[in-house]
Amino acid sequence: MTFLWPKMLLWLLIAPVLIGAYVWILRRKKKEALRYTSVALVKAAIGPGQVFRRHLPPLIFLLALIAAIVAMARPTAVITLPSQQQTIILAIDVSLSMGARDVDPNRITAAQAAAKTFVSEHPADVKIGIVAFGATASLVQPPTRNREELIEAIDRFQLQRGTATGSALYVALSTLFPEAGIDLESLVFAGGLTRNGARGARLDPARKPDTKDVKAVAPGSYSSAAIILMSDGRRTTGPDPLDAAKMAADHGVRVFTIGFGTAEGGTIGFEGWSAYVRLDEETLKAIADVTRAEYFYAGTATDLAKVYQALNAKFVLEKKDTEISALLIAVAALMVLVSAALSLLWFNRIA
Repeated sequence: MTFLWPKMLLWLLIAPVLIGAYVWILRRKKKEALRYTSVALVKAAIGPGQVFRRHLPPLIFLLALIAAIVAMARPTAVITLPSQQQTIILAIDVSLSMGARDVDPNRITAAQAAAKTFVSEHPADVKIGIVAFGATASLVQPPTRNREELIEAIDRFQLQRGTATGSALYVALSTLFPEAGIDLESLVFAGGLTRNGARGARLDPARKPDTKDVKAVAPGSYSSAAIILMSDGRRTTGPDPLDAAKMAADHGVRVFTIGFGTAEGGTIGFEGWSAYVRLDEETLKAIADVTRAEYFYAGTATDLAKVYQALNAKFVLEKKDTEISALLIAVAALMVLVSAALSLLWFNRIA
């Protein structure tokens, strides 16, 4: 637990003062009781149960006061709450390397199966959109609650040459924020082909993508949407994915990334051609880090299914740093009422 206004906790010093005052009052009443002819007769009349009842209401009231002071310090705690996600964009790599048969029957089939399971098991009130990316990126299914349309869109994936990871993120953001004026034409084609597969190199460094100025918000603060990006290779064309990740962070959108394939890289063959492919974990991790999300590695079809299952659970229930002042105030008010009720019930007075 942390506190937004920790200095307010200094008011807790009033608690020992009140305890001392209460003990002083009890001792004063005890001296007055000595005037009776027989104190033993008074104690016998009161009984041990009455002694306990006598101190319980003040104790509850003191605890209520402490709870109220702690609430004034605005405590926050990490608690699990129902997710507020309303729209999720699945951005899935459909580059030719996804045809590799190092998983059974091949990578793209395993990715399709995992994505369809994710769609089927997700809560029905959440919209899901699908972006497929190879040399270009396109929205193959606008956000919808219709699970049949989503599964049909996943089944229609066609493999393409190239891997435009940055383009996929820009298309996903344009889908989530249609009124933000995101200029896909200038953004998607600003990066061009990379030199020797190096991430972030532009053929025309002088050309800058055109986009409207956005009032940046805290990364990860937009709770109504998220992007899940799955790729098995490194960017070979299109804009720098980290530029796109920065735009996502400025909009508060988290981008969860999944690396599917071998980090060491290797030569794969598909329908008569061969190519060297390597998973760019560094970039995928950076994308997730910039947007305050998480990176997941999946080396097999089983791993990929487990990653999607974990993401499904994360989007249903999320751990959030939440202020709990209202909860403590409610507890304090309840204890005050209990204290007053017990005083009225046992002693016919509030004290």
